[in-house]
Amino acid sequence: MTIIRWFISQTIRNACTVHKHYRRLLAANRDILTGEAVAAVQLKLNELKAAIAEGNKGRINIKAEELQFAAEKNIKAYPNQSWRENVEVLLVALAVAMAIRTFFLQPFKIPTGSMQPTLFGVTSKNYLAPGADANAVFPTGWERIKETLRGNSYIDIVAKNDGQIEKINPPVGIKIINFWQKFQMGGQEYTIWFPPDYGEPPYEGISPFVYRAGLEAGRQYKAGDHIIKLRMSAGDHLFVDRMMFNFRKPERGEIVVFETKGIDHPKMPQDQFYIKRLVVLPHEKVQLGDDRHLRINGERLDASTPHFENVYGFNPNKAPKESQFSGHVNGTVAGTYGLYPNLAPLFPNSDTVYNNDGNTYMVMGDNTCNSFDSRAWGGFPAQNVIGKSFFVYWPLTERFGWGNR
Repeated sequence: MTIIRWFISQTIRNACTVHKHYRRLLAANRDILTGEAVAAVQLKLNELKAAIAEGNKGRINIKAEELQFAAEKNIKAYPNQSWRENVEVLLVALAVAMAIRTFFLQPFKIPTGSMQPTLFGVTSKNYLAPGADANAVFPTGWERIKETLRGNSYIDIVAKNDGQIEKINPPVGIKIINFWQKFQMGGQEYTIWFPPDYGEPPYEGISPFVYRAGLEAGRQYKAGDHIIKLRMSAGDHLFVDRMMFNFRKPERGEIVVFETKGIDHPKMPQDQFYIKRLVVLPHEKVQLGDDRHLRINGERLDASTPHFENVYGFNPNKAPKESQFSGHVNGTVAGTYGLYPNLAPLFPNSDTVYNNDGNTYMVMGDNTCNSFDSRAWGGFPAQNVIGKSFFVYWPLTERFGWGNR
């Protein structure tokens, strides 16, 4: 009956809150209070509890006031009580968020384009590059806002005086956002507010910002020249489902996120997370045909294979092209079309059979013309799998949502 009265009576709800507050206050201060003080407050707690059980509103109000008076007389109140309560709520929220991130959904951003066109990494367009439209007008107002929601950022900086670039500082910010980035040119300091994520550098030792903006050491600028005219498109940000693979093993064709630790290749960092499509399971033999189709234990994968509808839905009469579905190319195909010479060293031709021994998986990027994947470094330990692609939450493009597979 008390529960029912709690729902229909504000007096009882308020009294329960008062009772809970002073009960916690007494528990926190019990070790520093005298026995008489503890007994006095406990008596009033018991009386208020009994009044709540009886349900007489007048008696409840009286006993609540008596409890408050006894507590104020015998217990020293928390210092900065409101701050303590806010900190407590914040800590609980952080604990819940960390638990969700650890066991259920982990945010992940894609810095490179190895999974395009299924999932996009950071891309850019330099309007000062040869052949580009240097006179293009960047959007403003509402159009700029819409472009921001699509993940597009614009940087347009004009030289204030003659000179050359002298220094470029890294962006300043926290893990999830950059606040500013500064560089010096001709003795003048320039600030880029809220610089975007530039992704990973395409070449070792070269800043991704320098590469994407086309900045050249020693180049002389004149006042009024464009130093930077750049559009950056954010890589897809998604949630990784960390729960599913606790109940079943990954399936062929699923897009998985995995640790690079333990992958034996001189160019493989050991402390990063990659996202690729799972193509080979443990203890399988795999070949990569000149028709750009994988063969697992002699059986050819095609567009009817679950999760490969798009990957193998390409026109075989057209040459493989970067950031388009073109199957998977081996070394022979790469050489035929002038692609990167070391794209598939473990699969130099269609006759090569790779034995995926042990409890290891092999993965390949959907951007077969530009993906550093198992064609170069083979398998990786199955325990390295973190989870599977679940939901793209940023930016608001056609890839937003659950539909990426």
